[in-house]
Amino acid sequence: MDKINAAKAIFFDVDDTLYDHLQPLKGALQEVLGLPDDFPYGEAYHRFRYYSDWLSAQEDLSAVPEPEAVERMRHRRFELTMAEFGNPLQQGQAEELQAQYLSRQFQIQPFDGAYELIRRLLAEGHMVGLITNGEGKHQQRKLEALDVLSLIPEERIFISGTLGYAKPDRRLFEHVSRQTGSDSGSSYYIGDSWRNDVVGAVDAGWKVIWFNHRDALPESEHLPHHVARSYEEVGRILTSELIQQ
Repeated sequence: MDKINAAKAIFFDVDDTLYDHLQPLKGALQEVLGLPDDFPYGEAYHRFRYYSDWLSAQEDLSAVPEPEAVERMRHRRFELTMAEFGNPLQQGQAEELQAQYLSRQFQIQPFDGAYELIRRLLAEGHMVGLITNGEGKHQQRKLEALDVLSLIPEERIFISGTLGYAKPDRRLFEHVSRQTGSDSGSSYYIGDSWRNDVVGAVDAGWKVIWFNHRDALPESEHLPHHVARSYEEVGRILTSELIQQ
């Protein structure tokens, strides 16, 4: 007869893992630039995330950044992304885009199946938490908009902006293990970003489920333990991992 193994630590990313991070960007681009429905929003989203990460790394912004530097990065990522897609921005449009994007970031809903899976894991006795990059108050507002605090206690939510280091820095995952008393070898991380989630968690010795719902390509030689494109798949993978025949 099948039986549940000992409780595991199972942590999720937030942006584009718990909810659809593309929708706030798409809405901002349509509102400010009037882009049509057939614009390649998915591809633009990948490049927007790339430039966000690249610019943040250049200025060391992901941990505890200066507010002015963050604002410069937020505007510059729009400029670089839209220039790449043949839509160079006019003066003031980057600021408009950021304002529209920001206002939409708190009008978000969890992906189908996400909270059902979290509730199931909690009912089975597993430790469930979140690890996310970003400025502390900003990420906290997203979590409140998602009502995730009704499921996961604050002591199991780790935000880079309040800790001083960010994914993919393995120290963030090591900090989580120490704070929760969990072992890296029995800890799982589910996230969409190769460069932040897969690289960081693999380097820290965690088991990784790459939530690749946008069919992105690997960016390094790191090997996630599993790949999923929906929460139904994530659930099946975890069931297989957590049940001992």
